Amino acid sequence: MPSRADIIAAARNWCGTPFHHRAALRGIGCDCIGLILGLYRDLYGRAAEPVPAYAADWGELAFGEPLLDGLARHLEPVGPERARPGDVLAFRWLPGRAIAHVAVLTAPGRMIHAHRRHGVREVALVPAFSRRLEHAFAFPGTED
Repeated sequence: MPSRADIIAAARNWCGTPFHHRAALRGIGCDCIGLILGLYRDLYGRAAEPVPAYAADWGELAFGEPLLDGLARHLEPVGPERARPGDVLAFRWLPGRAIAHVAVLTAPGRMIHAHRRHGVREVALVPAFSRRLEHAFAFPGTED
């Protein structure tokens, strides 16, 4: 089972990966969903599940919670107030819209995420993100 340090190290290995919609290839390209899918594959040696095609603006158009539902199928909910380094953070950009962005918490106030313009980077968890944080999940079997 992965330790929190293993998860953070694996996520940092993705830093510098260019943004590419619907991709999940370290060093080649990924989006935020691809980052989490790739990490899961790195940590467990297999894909979580095939992801159906989605448009770049799907979070603004989606009905239901497809990303949140997928996270809940493969990760363990911990609640945003209990998130610890190594956990996956899930953000809702607009009220009434689907959860549409995910990142990995690396330290208090820090996260790794895939950004459209900058690719995968470790950044501060600034107020624009923290006020939109609604869910957090641990990778299965995470050890301290």
